[in-house]
Amino acid sequence: MEENAFYVALSLLVNLDASLYQIVVLSLQVSLLAVLIAAFLGFPLGAAVALWQFPGRGGVVVALNALMGLPPVVAGLGVYLLLSRAGPLGELGLLFTPSAMVIAQVILVLPILAALSRQKVEELLGEYREQFVSLGMSRARMMPTLLWDARFALLTVLLAGFGRASAEVGAVMMVGGNIDGVTRVMTTAIVLETSKGALPLALGLGIVLLTLVMAINATAYILSEMAKRRMG
Repeated sequence: MEENAFYVALSLLVNLDASLYQIVVLSLQVSLLAVLIAAFLGFPLGAAVALWQFPGRGGVVVALNALMGLPPVVAGLGVYLLLSRAGPLGELGLLFTPSAMVIAQVILVLPILAALSRQKVEELLGEYREQFVSLGMSRARMMPTLLWDARFALLTVLLAGFGRASAEVGAVMMVGGNIDGVTRVMTTAIVLETSKGALPLALGLGIVLLTLVMAINATAYILSEMAKRRMG
């Protein structure tokens, strides 16, 4: 039975099954948007923590590192309470929409991007500190220079964040509701279809998700090797 389901899954992929590809497209849209927003906020945040000394900086560093392992269901619960009718943002009507899923994924990915970018910027700052001082550069001017110089490493970090977002299931199911044609993404659809015994669609989505994860890891490896060769 599983063998037949596998062949049916391949048939869905080859024949560009509309329902399968609708789920895949929505998954990519949600995850890409979440990662871009997280990068826009997280990279400058990580660089700022690396460059500036301020009271409580150690606590911020510890918090960012701890939040890298934030349980998805906790993030989902927080967003659910925030966007529910009784919550402070309930009037916006975002719960059980793709926007709520993006918010949940941003919360999960942002600490990863901020914490890892802080580490990289601190490493580069140690290498370039004397040059910056000799040029009389302010910390505000150092930030874009360091972020640009770390671009290959940050691309790898970005891919790691995308991998985290695209593989997430708990938080997006809690705030998205897994509504067919509206908020159903690959991970939540796999859970639902498997529970229903509809293995072909679940296997087809699993193949796409596995291929996506492998592509992300391969790209991250290539970028890492490019960065090593560039740095000598």
